[in-house]
Amino acid sequence: MKLKQRVVVICGALLLLGLAKVFLLDGGEGSAASRRDLRAFRKMEASLPLAKGARLTHTLQSPWEVAAQWVGPREVYPEDTPELAAVLNALASARVERADVGYKGTQLKALLVLDGGQKVVFKPRRYSRDYVVEGEPYAGYDRHNAEIAAFHLDRILGFRRAPLVVGRHMNLRTEIKPVATDQLLSTFLMHGQSYSVTSLLSPSYLLSLSLPLCE
Repeated sequence: MKLKQRVVVICGALLLLGLAKVFLLDGGEGSAASRRDLRAFRKMEASLPLAKGARLTHTLQSPWEVAAQWVGPREVYPEDTPELAAVLNALASARVERADVGYKGTQLKALLVLDGGQKVVFKPRRYSRDYVVEGEPYAGYDRHNAEIAAFHLDRILGFRRAPLVVGRHMNLRTEIKPVATDQLLSTFLMHGQSYSVTSLLSPSYLLSLSLPLCE
């Protein structure tokens, strides 16, 4: 066999040995760094699903006390948070004990106090999810689900610095009005048999009788 042919055969054999090492010995997942990345991704992926309707398995602490202990200098909640689903469920279902106007800012919001004393900011829905706001970047109102999406994206990326957020249906007549402060009640108007909230920011700021917040 000529020298050139021998070189070609040897190179081919080395190539086959290299491929065999990658796919057989390394399990087809590339370098050690790639395998570590894949294991980390699979671990993160397994931790993302949240059980609907989850509740704390112990009663020594309220969901709010559990969440308060998570907060650190660089994160709102740690990577390993088996109680996260239960805390989010509490945000979405806990009874509203007090409702007041929001504070600061130019977007409408309400300050609610949930059962157990937890204060939360409630932003109402102004548009359907598929509505397109045209014009300047700051045109229109805030999206009701923008911060919900931001929270879950922040969690998927592993930053864990966004505040806990959930979506929630609120009944104005039965959940808000009975526990509303006088300041918030002053923004309510009667239209026939239904109520409209003209502003959740303050009784006078951004008040518009022609553009009620909800009916």
